[in-house]
Amino acid sequence: MRIVIAMMKHETNTFSPVVTDWARFTGWGSFLGEEALAAYDGTGMPFAAYLDLARARGAEIVTPVAAEAMPSGKVQQDAYELMAGAIVDAVADGCDAVMLDLHGAMVAEHTFDGEGELLRRIRAVAPDVPIAVTCDLHCNLTDAMVDNCDALIGYKTYPHVDMHEMGQQIGEVLLRMLDGEVTPVMRWGNLPLLSQTLMQGTDDEPMKSLIAMARAAEHRPGVLAATVFGGFALADMPDAGTSVIIVTDNDPALAEQVRDEIMAAAWAEREAFIYPHRPLEETVSEAKELTDGPVILLDHADNVGSGGTQDVMTVIAEVLRQGLQDVAVAAVCDPEAVKRMQAAGVGSTITLTLGGRTDMPAIDRAGAPLELTGKVRTLTDGEWVCRGPMYTGVTVRMGPTAVLETGGMQIVVVSQHHEPWDTGVFTSVGIDPLHKRYLLLKSRIHYRAGFAPLAKATLTLDGVGVTTSDNSLLNYEHVRRPVYPLDLINER
Repeated sequence: MRIVIAMMKHETNTFSPVVTDWARFTGWGSFLGEEALAAYDGTGMPFAAYLDLARARGAEIVTPVAAEAMPSGKVQQDAYELMAGAIVDAVADGCDAVMLDLHGAMVAEHTFDGEGELLRRIRAVAPDVPIAVTCDLHCNLTDAMVDNCDALIGYKTYPHVDMHEMGQQIGEVLLRMLDGEVTPVMRWGNLPLLSQTLMQGTDDEPMKSLIAMARAAEHRPGVLAATVFGGFALADMPDAGTSVIIVTDNDPALAEQVRDEIMAAAWAEREAFIYPHRPLEETVSEAKELTDGPVILLDHADNVGSGGTQDVMTVIAEVLRQGLQDVAVAAVCDPEAVKRMQAAGVGSTITLTLGGRTDMPAIDRAGAPLELTGKVRTLTDGEWVCRGPMYTGVTVRMGPTAVLETGGMQIVVVSQHHEPWDTGVFTSVGIDPLHKRYLLLKSRIHYRAGFAPLAKATLTLDGVGVTTSDNSLLNYEHVRRPVYPLDLINER
C-alpha cells in the first residue's frame, strides 16, 4: 500500500495587508519531501496521526509537502502552485490513498477556494483514489471540497487541541473504506451566517452545545463523523459561513437528518455568534481594579492568528495611559525594533518607536507607532517548542526576539508573527506568566490552550486591527448575500 500524506494550511484574511508568499510558509515551518515527515512526525498534528496509521499498515509513505503559514492576506499564486503541484504530482505517480491535513479557509490570488481547487486537481489525475481530509473548525466549506474527497472532518475544539484525534478518526474511516468495511457518504449544508471567531469558543455557548450535538451524533449507529464548522468570516469569498457536514456508512438519509438537526440549532442561535462591543477605555479601567492576577487582556482586533498585523499599538497605549502595572505583552511584531535593541545590547536603556509599521487600507487606518523608552531585558533567536495541548511538539520560530521593559510593562517583540497560545512565548524569553498581574495577548480564543489554567479573570479589549469584530468596518464584496448579520434575515 502506498499512501500520500500532505499538509497545506492557511487561514486567509482577505482584509489583511500581510503578504503571504512562500517565504511566509517557510518562516513558520514548511518542508518538502522527507523533511516534511521529519518535521511533523510525533507532533499533535493530523499529519502525524496519518503517519501513525500508515505505519501501522506497513504502507509506503510519501510526504510531498507539509506547509503552514500564520494567517495573513491572500496566498500568492506561485506559493500555492508550489504546494498544490507537489501534492498532485505525488498522487499522479500512483498511490492507494491520500490523507490531507488542510485548513479550509485558504484564498489564493487566483482562486477563492484553495482547498477545493487542490482536491479537484487530485481527482482529475486520480479519479478513484480514496481521499480523507481534516479541516480547521474555521473552514469555509464548499461544494468542490466535498465533491472531490471521500471523508472529511473538522476539529471539534477551539482552541484546537484535538487535531491529532480528528486526523486519526477520519484516517481510520478511510482505511476501513479500503478494507471494504464501510462505504462513506457525505451530506453537508451551509448557513447564511457569518459567525465571528471571537464567539466560536467551544467552551462557550452556543458553540458548546452544537459540538455536543456533533459528538452525540457520532455515537449513533451508522454515523462515522459529524462536524460543525464555525467558518471564517474574515475571508471575503462566496461560501464564507457556518456549515455542517455528516459522514455516514452508506446512509444518505441519516446524514441529511443529522445535518438538518444541527443546522437548525445553529441558525436559532445566530444572534449569539455576533460580538457585543464595549469602549476600550472602560474595559481597561475595569482591569485596573482587578488585583488578583494573572488577568488576561485580549487585544483581539490585532490577532495575528486571524491575519492581524500584530503591530497595532492602540490597546498597549491605553494600558500604559491608565497606568496598569506588572504587565507582560505577547507579542508585537517589529523586526526593526528588534534590530535596534540588538544593537543596543542587553541592559541598555533605549528610546525607540515600536509597532505601527503596517498600514491597513481595508479598514482605512494608517500605521501608528508608539515612542517608548525602556531597558533591553532579553535577546533570543525566538525558537522554542510547544509543550502545551495545542501544536504539541511543533517548533515555533518567532525570529530574532527581544524584551523591552518600560517600568510597569514587559513587551515581547518578535520578528515573525506568532499567536500566543502556549506559555513558551513568555518562558522562552525569561518571563514567568504565572507571576504577572496582567498578560496582554494579541489573541482571540487560542490563548486558552496555554493560558486559561492561569487566568484569574479575562477581559476582551476592543482595539483596532484587521481582525476586528465590527462588521461595519469591513467592505464585503464577494460573500453571497443575503447573509447574517450583514443582512438582518430571519429565515433561511
